[in-house]
Formats: sequence, structure tokens, C-alpha cells
Amino acid sequence: MGAARGVLQAALLLAAAAAAFLLVSPAAAAAVNSTSATLDNIQPLSTLNMAAARVAMDAGSAIRASPELLGTNGEDSAWVTVNFTTPAPTDGHWIALFSPADFDLIMGGKQSSSRINAAGEDEAPAGLPIAPIKYKFANISPSFMSSGSGDTSFLLINQRYDYAFGLFSGGKDNPKLVAVSNKISFANPKAPVFPRLSQGKGWNEMAVTWTSGYNVDEAYPFVEWRMNGKENARARRSPADTLTFTRNHLCGKPANAEGYRDPGFIHTAFLKNLWPNREYSYQIGHELLDGTIVWGKSSTFRASPSPGQASLQRIVIFGDMGLGQSDGSNELAGFQPGAQVTTERLIKDLPNYDAVFHIGDLSYANGFLAQWDQFTAQISPVASRVPYMVASGNHERTSRDTGGFYGGDDSHGECGVPAETYFRAPAAANRGKPWYAADHGMFRFCVGDTEHDWRPGTAQHAFLDGCFAAADRKHQPWLVFAAHRPLGYSSNEYYAREGSFSEPMGRTLQPLWQKHRVDLAVYGHVHNYERTCPVYENTCTAAPAAAGGGANGSSSAAAYTGALGGTIHVVAGTGGARLRGYAGGEWPQWSAARSESYGYVKLTARDHSRLEFEFIRSDDDEVLDAFTITRGYKDVLACAVDACDPHTLAN
Repeated sequence: MGAARGVLQAALLLAAAAAAFLLVSPAAAAAVNSTSATLDNIQPLSTLNMAAARVAMDAGSAIRASPELLGTNGEDSAWVTVNFTTPAPTDGHWIALFSPADFDLIMGGKQSSSRINAAGEDEAPAGLPIAPIKYKFANISPSFMSSGSGDTSFLLINQRYDYAFGLFSGGKDNPKLVAVSNKISFANPKAPVFPRLSQGKGWNEMAVTWTSGYNVDEAYPFVEWRMNGKENARARRSPADTLTFTRNHLCGKPANAEGYRDPGFIHTAFLKNLWPNREYSYQIGHELLDGTIVWGKSSTFRASPSPGQASLQRIVIFGDMGLGQSDGSNELAGFQPGAQVTTERLIKDLPNYDAVFHIGDLSYANGFLAQWDQFTAQISPVASRVPYMVASGNHERTSRDTGGFYGGDDSHGECGVPAETYFRAPAAANRGKPWYAADHGMFRFCVGDTEHDWRPGTAQHAFLDGCFAAADRKHQPWLVFAAHRPLGYSSNEYYAREGSFSEPMGRTLQPLWQKHRVDLAVYGHVHNYERTCPVYENTCTAAPAAAGGGANGSSSAAAYTGALGGTIHVVAGTGGARLRGYAGGEWPQWSAARSESYGYVKLTARDHSRLEFEFIRSDDDEVLDAFTITRGYKDVLACAVDACDPHTLAN
């Protein structure tokens, strides 16, 4: 048996290697991005030496912002024009947006000047500088260096407090506050904003999460909703729970120090007993104690199909996005250069998919908590319309001495608290251990958490075993594993150097994938795109048929027919963070396709026998990689190497 198995594996390896579909030449793919990997982890706000900042008000310098009152028609974001002047302009002058607009506090003023937040804490203790929300260098205005005067525009969102701009000299290292602007505020700074959907505990439940400045002792949060297209459909109201967190919940700096900002209150309501594939309208709101209702924006969503239901079903998956920079703010330049273009592409493509899985490294706030509000505002056009499902990444969770699987401090003191509060995964039994199952028609998704141990004997391993086993493959033929760090295969330089081409001990899940015949495993973390052949233990187990017509107009899609015999692994950490290259040397035989492009994966199922896969480039909607799987139920049942219990007669 052992010799026969070896011959079979060798034959499949050669066939698959010969048929590999390559996006770029091996020489080009082997080139490693010259940008240091360490730069990917530096939040640019941390490069501002606010601890050294001092007040040096200059009578000749001035800064003014307009308009002063925003959101008078219920808007949750608005553009503000900032005019500034100084008598001796330098390239070290910069403009920063602060909130709350209390510069005595911002510059480490007396305790009596501090602001008490809704949780009863000082917004910042005496002597603690507060980081700005965003900043620009003054020379972004073309006339500034020659005239000393300039103007620029900032996009502000409703973040519960007032705002003010400061004009600084001295660059990042030795900042001096030379002028302070007038204050700017939203008409209702407490208003409910930025709803985001997620699938509830079951397929026929939708969770609606949003942020506001209202605690439950001053207003009752709820969602009003109704089914569309049905005459006399009555509106229902579902109450929401309310959570927040404080500085004491966080695990280190800068999250609990200069990066801290009152997160407001996060509310979640559950809309239950939804009809499959029906469209619903909803609106978030708060009923004040006097009976007045403060409404947020209204939106619509389509409920999930029931498990096993055959209909057109399309899912988007990617990781590692971060914040965009539609106003040109410097703290984002070069940090997540593709975030805005991916977000804009997702907004344009919104009619063509039903749910999003963002598998880790969401905002890259890295301890600067105001960025979480900015991120929820950025994705709101998408997350308010389709379920926005998330996984935990190292930049959300990893923090020293907090019981995670990895050391280091990639979350910079957040230790999962903001991500797990701002985003709801109701199917997870524990917010702090966010692994969960999600059913969407013919798909079953088992979402893992690579920041906690997944090896045999752990709670997560037991969960994944049960999640895979619970899929009824007659009716849910497409079984997908998703997690942040690559536990399968990746040609990232670090993994190649480490010798495993995956996270250390990552492939301890291979027996589960093989036993349960998992079709796809999709990861982020590595900032490039890569797809493998169907693979088990480094060996390609199936070769594609001759290239045929691909999805979405692609004419070069690989086509897999029948049993795969292994799992296809995909790295799609291409949401927006700075791209990375690949290891040098020859390609491993399992690496079938690569691309250094921003984009996302889209899965399309139209029936129980065919799955279409695409990797779509954010810049222009071009399909850079595609394949199809066509098979019957018998192909799912068929034994492959280590896929049937060893005591069965099938072996």
C-alpha cells in the first residue's frame, strides 16, 4: 500500500505541476519586495513624538476651519476646509485634527481641565499627550512654502466629541503648537452612526451593530425593520444590547495611553426569523427618556438563503485592509495604500455579492483607537448592506502576556478588545475566542482564530472538527475554512526561510481538512495573492483539465472535475496593506498562481455541482486568476489518501 500510494502521489504531482496556471513569470514572482517588512507594522501616528510636544503660540500664525457646524441634515460625515498661515514657513509645519477639542488637555494640561467620559474615566490623565486623529504637512498646499499661507480639506466623521485643528512647527520629532483653530462640531455628536451587519447565531438571523454616544440610562437603542415587497408588512422593533470598554480593559501602550479615545457605546440588535433570500429595510434609532426618537440612517439587506438552498450565491473574502485616505491624510500614506481603492471597488461591486469575510487585520489601528471609528465609517456603505463577517488577526489580538498563541505586541495594547466590541460574530460562543460557523445556502464556512492555539487537544481544534463534520455535503457541497495566518501553504519569504512554508505547526490541521474533504482554505496575513493546486502533504492531488471558459469573462480558468483529493489553499492578504513579494529560488510545485495586486476573492455557486472562483483586482475589476470545480456528491464521498477511516473496507 505504501509503495502504491507513493507512485500515485508522484504521478499526480507531475501532472499538476505541468498544468499549473501561472499569473506571472517565475523570475518576476521570485523577486522580493524591497520594502522592509517591519514598515508594515508601524502605525504612522506613532511616529509623532507627542511626548515632546510643547506650546509655542505665535501671534503671526493662525489656523481656521469652516464650516463650524456639521451634520445639520443628519449627515454622519462632512468635509471641512482649513486655512492656515505662518510668517516663516518650513517643510516641518503640519496640521493635526484633535478631538475632543481641548488643547490644554491635549498638551498635558492640569487635571482640572480633563474631560470625563461616559464610563466615568478621565479622557486623558494629567500630563498625557493625546495623539491626533489625522494630520497633513502644510506643504500639501502648493502655495504654502512661498507665501506662508495655504488651505486644505479634511473629511470628518461624527465621533461623539467636538474637533479643533492645531498648526505645528518642528516636524514630527520636536513639535511645537503655534496656532489653534476654532472648534467644529456635529449638530448631534451622540447620533447613532455606521451600522454594520453580521449573520446572527443562525442563518435566518441578522445582527445589526452600530455606535453612538448614548448610554442605556439616557436612551433605549433599537432597530426598526420590515420585509420589503409585501403589502401591509408591519414594522417591528428589536431592542439592542449595549457595550463599551475603558482604558482599564486594554493591555498596554499606546492603546491605554496616548492612543486611547473614548469608544462611545456599541449596540447590537438581532433581527430574527427572517425569510430566506427576502429583502428587508431597517433603521437604527434611540428612544430618549422623553419619548423622542433619534434616528440613524436607513438601509436594506437581503436575508441569507437557507442551508442547502440552490440559488445564485456569491461571497467575497480578503484580509489585511486598513484605512483609506480620501482626504490625503499623511498618516495613511504608504501604510495601507490599497485600502481606499479596494473599498471603492467593493462599493461599486455591491450588487454582485451577498456577504463579506474580512479575515483579520481590519483597521490597523495599532493602539490608536480613534482609527476604529474611521474604519467603521469607511466600510459602512458595504457593511450596512451585506453581512460583514470578520476573523481575528495579529493586529487585533496579539499582545504580550495575554494568553494568545503568539508573543509580540502586534496589536499595540489592544489585545482584541476594540475589534471584538466594534464587530460582532454572534455565532462565536465567546467574543474573546472568536471561532465560529456560518451557513450561507450551499456554503458552510468554518472561521478559525489563528491567534489562539488550534492544535489537537485544544478547544478550537474540537470546534473545527465539529464544524466541518456538521456540513451536510449533499446540500452544502462547498466547505470553506478561513483564518488570518496561513496554516496551509504560502511562498512568503519568512515561511520559506522558516522551512515550513506556513505558520509553524500550521499544518497540524491537515488531517482535519483531509478527513472532512475541505474544498478551500483562505488566509490573509501575507500581503500578496497565491493559490495552490489541490494539495495534501506538499503533494498536488489533482490536475486541472484543459483551460476552458472562466467566470466573469475570464478565458483562462483552470477547471477541476471530480474528486479533488486535497484542499486548495489561497492567500488573499490583499485588501490594502502594503504588498509583499515572494521567497527567492524555485517555486514549490504546489504554488499554482501568484499576483502582487490589491484585490479580493469571490466565490460563486449557482447549483450544487459547480463552484466558480475568481481573484479580482481592485484597480480595474479585472479577473487575475480563476478556476472552477465541477463534481457530483459521489466525488465528495470518494476516499482519498487519509480521507476515510482506516478501519473501513473502503481502505
